[in-house]
Parts: sequence; C-alpha cells; structure tokens
Amino acid sequence: MKDNFGLVDTLDRLFAGDSRSLLSLDEFLDGLQGRSYAFAIAALNLPNCVPTGIPWLSTITGLPMVFLLVQYFAGRPVPSLPGFVGRRGLSRGHLQRFLDRTRRFLGWLERTIHARAEGWVNGLPRRALLLALAANVVILALPIPFDNFLPAWAILFFCLALIEDDGVMAMLGWLFTVLTALWTVFLLMLGHAAISTVSGAIRRFLFD
Repeated sequence: MKDNFGLVDTLDRLFAGDSRSLLSLDEFLDGLQGRSYAFAIAALNLPNCVPTGIPWLSTITGLPMVFLLVQYFAGRPVPSLPGFVGRRGLSRGHLQRFLDRTRRFLGWLERTIHARAEGWVNGLPRRALLLALAANVVILALPIPFDNFLPAWAILFFCLALIEDDGVMAMLGWLFTVLTALWTVFLLMLGHAAISTVSGAIRRFLFD
C-alpha cells in the first residue's frame, strides 16, 4: 500500500484554480492519479483536521470515504465514487486557505513518517487497524455535532501508517481512536440527557 507520498504537492495541484470554483469529488479522486486507497482517504480527510468553516464538511468528505472503504474491502483495485456523490464539490477558496494554514505542518509530517515498528501494521494488527479505520470513518460521516476532530486525526494517522508501514503512526491512530470512543460516548450520553430534559419539560407543560 506504499505510495510516493508527496501529499502537499498533490494537494497544491488539486486545489489550484479560481477560488470561486468548486472542486468536485470526482475531480479530486481523478487527480490522485491511481494512488492507494489510504492516500485517497487521507487526502479527503485532511480538511477535517482543522477548523475550515465549511458546513457539513465531515459528512461531505466522510461519505466518499465510506464508499472507498467498501470498495477496498471488496477488493476493487481502483477507487471510484457513485455519480450522485462524485458530483458534489468543495470550494477551492476554502481548500486553498486550509492548505495555506497547514502547509508547514504537512511538510513536517511528510518528512517524519517512515517504515518502523512494522509489527503494528502487519498481520492481525493490520486487520484490526483497518476495522478501527472503518469505525472512525463512519463516526466522522455521521452528523454528530462536535464529533469530527478526534476521528479525523485517528483516520489521518492510520492512513499514514498504511502508506508508509509506520507503526508509530499506527500507535497514534489507536490513541485517537480511544479518545474518539470516549468522546462519542460522552456526547451521546449528553444528547440523551438533553432530549430527556426537553421531553420532560414538554410533558409537564402539556399535561400538568
């Protein structure tokens, strides 16, 4: 699954153009020029790792990631998207501003990752990592308020681990997966409590 990484150069090329235009998901995927599934998912996921101000961003990018994972597990050699998903787009202006803010960090990340602690990305640990990656993608795609930052970073680290057989990135991915699980449970409990409080108040208003 290794790639000639070049993530910043690839995003520079894809995001270039009129800032008022849209970059469709089909154009985005075609522009990856046959890169691995892990690279495609990492590239789609990156805007979720920092605040961008793009409404519904985690769902817009998360659903294509779900489709890509289904294709990967089905053994398809080249990723693609259904037409109704691929035609959706993101503003190039937003994407260009995102890349400008993160360029230094992404450059550092590219220089840092390399093959190490490969026991974390081979055999049974690799299969477990792929399942955890899929779970994080599903959580990211769901419209749960305030629940996209942690799974986005888990996805990024897992993809980097797969791209370069980097066990340290896999460890970071597992750390953020645990944090994602704890935070998601907390949000669901909070949401349940809020719904119970509101419904109780409505019942008292109507029937007391």
